[in-house]
Amino acid sequence: MKRRFLSLLSLTFILAAALNSCTIDVNDGLGDEIVTPNPDTTVLTGTINKDTVFKKGNYTLKGIVKVTGGATLTIEAGANFTVDTSTNSSLVVLQDGKINAVGTAAEPIVFTTTTKTPGDWGGITLYGTAPIKAINGTSSALSEDGNAVYYGGNDANSNSGTLKFVRVEYAGKKIGDGTSETNSMTFYAVGAGTTLENLVTYKGTDDGYEFFGGTVSAKNIVSYGNYDDSFDWQDAWSGQNNTNWYAFQTGVGNFGMEIESSGNVDNTAPKISNITLIRANNTNPETANSPEISAIQFKKQGTGIFSNVYISGYKNIGNQKGYSVLIQDAATETSQVNTGKIVVNPLTYLNSDNAGVWGYAYTPNGGKTFTNATTVTKVSLVAGAWATVDGVNLLAGLQ
Repeated sequence: MKRRFLSLLSLTFILAAALNSCTIDVNDGLGDEIVTPNPDTTVLTGTINKDTVFKKGNYTLKGIVKVTGGATLTIEAGANFTVDTSTNSSLVVLQDGKINAVGTAAEPIVFTTTTKTPGDWGGITLYGTAPIKAINGTSSALSEDGNAVYYGGNDANSNSGTLKFVRVEYAGKKIGDGTSETNSMTFYAVGAGTTLENLVTYKGTDDGYEFFGGTVSAKNIVSYGNYDDSFDWQDAWSGQNNTNWYAFQTGVGNFGMEIESSGNVDNTAPKISNITLIRANNTNPETANSPEISAIQFKKQGTGIFSNVYISGYKNIGNQKGYSVLIQDAATETSQVNTGKIVVNPLTYLNSDNAGVWGYAYTPNGGKTFTNATTVTKVSLVAGAWATVDGVNLLAGLQ
């Protein structure tokens, strides 16, 4: 084999350049082999279209970062990203991209801001290719996050990657005239092959988590101090293996859970075991005198099979009444409640008004009543840095 050698000076120059660039390829002169050095970058920005790794350390996230082109963005435990709020910033994994962000309880992956202001940035959004049922039963729809991406597919087991022990702080951003918005974490048509475990959304101005169709499930997730709903879904999201969902609403907060199916009667009810929803004293909805103060709301044919549900702190505010469960329209009662596709049982409802009855925004055909179950327990989650912000234990309400 004929060998070709670079001068020591040239090699030194090339390697120095590589260490200061995200994407430099170095030809070492031996045949046609291409050596890509590990990037030593401090900024996550632009379009990620080839496999990229961020190791433990401190970084900046700047602008709308999109993962696409078959690339995987890997983020290792202990990586911390401070988001640049001088521009519109978010992390978006498109249908042909993937994320592999795996932290630990002791060394989570954290996205935060220096100003610590709710709504500082757009949060994390994943797009998959799982089925959806949008308005009028359509199998695709245009995203409402300002990215103008059509979502929806036919692969129920599609895999957008893994998020484990990841915390998103001060996200959820209103866009333009407020008709578009992002959440702290948003999942568009994400498939069941995706792993979502041990996640925290902290003080965002929209929902903590929102699912737009898809089949993905989530385990051990915390929504703390988010302004709109703690958990929200539409477009017939149908995750079947969800467990340990905890919301703590404080300061500003609307529904603990807002559930709809975009008007589609024919949908598969998602299943969640172990739900704890706690509303702190003096927590008010975003809009004064709003009825958005109940723990769980169902509307537009939304469904859900919930077990071991612990609810505390949902009280009347002004002329509005707070309930454990609120049914917004007669069609949802007829097609979903009365057919067993809405179940909240066993349930314990404490330190709250209107105990023992469900609420209805119309005159119901009967009306559900319940007795607090003695078997219900609060969600149990592992303690650690993943659920601690500025020295505050976000899981204290579970103790």
